[in-house]
Amino acid sequence: MNATTRTGPGGDKTERTWLKILSTYRKPAIGRSLFELCVTLVPFVLLWAAAWMAIDHGYWLGLILVIPAAGFLLRLFMVQHDCGHGSFFGRRRFDDWTGRAIGILTLTPYDYWRRAHAEHHASAGNLDERGVGDIATFTVAEYRALSRLGKLGYRLYRHPLVMFGIGPAWLFLFKQRLPFGMMRAGALPWISTMGTNAVVVALAALLIWAVGIVPFLLIHLPIVLIAGSVGVWLFYIQHQFEETHWSRPPEWTLQHAAMHGASYYDLPRPLRWITANIGMHHIHHISSRVPFYRLPEVLRDYPELTSVSRITLKESLRCVKFILWDENSRRLVSLSEAKRCP
Repeated sequence: MNATTRTGPGGDKTERTWLKILSTYRKPAIGRSLFELCVTLVPFVLLWAAAWMAIDHGYWLGLILVIPAAGFLLRLFMVQHDCGHGSFFGRRRFDDWTGRAIGILTLTPYDYWRRAHAEHHASAGNLDERGVGDIATFTVAEYRALSRLGKLGYRLYRHPLVMFGIGPAWLFLFKQRLPFGMMRAGALPWISTMGTNAVVVALAALLIWAVGIVPFLLIHLPIVLIAGSVGVWLFYIQHQFEETHWSRPPEWTLQHAAMHGASYYDLPRPLRWITANIGMHHIHHISSRVPFYRLPEVLRDYPELTSVSRITLKESLRCVKFILWDENSRRLVSLSEAKRCP
């Protein structure tokens, strides 16, 4: 079915109509962008320093400050994410260098990540284009065709302890140190990863010299791991929910997959702020050039979008069990449900 013939959530707007509507929200305000960057970066630095000073009075006191510091590091990643889409300042040079600088703190090589993330946006929900910048998702038929060892490997990969614990540690501490998946994609991924690595090592050496290696590890390592785990959780919930959308061309279209293959993660207001409104992910996928601080304007002006793929915090906890796509019922199912699928 062509995207121009599908009606939107309100029943009278096509997905391309939504794209046109959202284009009016794409212009960032430079002053607002600078403000958002400052109220994210400055508290992160202050909390990091406070945690270092508090650690002398007991690690548990320092750990209390590590948790909000991780929240601000997560928010910095969301700023980096907007920079990758060219939506934070709306000027490519400013966005790119801001993203590269933040990537040193988030341990995420900006240009390498931006290319992978662009592929994710271009292919999200396409069963024929899985594997780059997304979470591996098998269909029921594909899972049944696996060997016993292959099934075990997939179940381990999708286990919450691996997905939200070991996985983020592997991703941010090790995997992103090399341009995996783009080894032969030209010089840019290598320059991005190696350049980021060099500056990360230099900054880490400076901080270790200033505060000592043990305090550095006790403070920064948990900040990175907590922020990474929450970030992976958010990315997971944005696409791995029961009524998400997967299909194959020609049925698959970019606009329909953007609207229905990404969730509206309806978080409490403080969590919306610290996650930079990334839960309004269906809007972001329709028009990725809308700055994160303008996403609430869209929901305010078009409240019908609040009913599209809405997931509450409580409901999201159920999503970890949905690990296979059933092409017959057109939804994600659990392993137990998959056994009953025809």
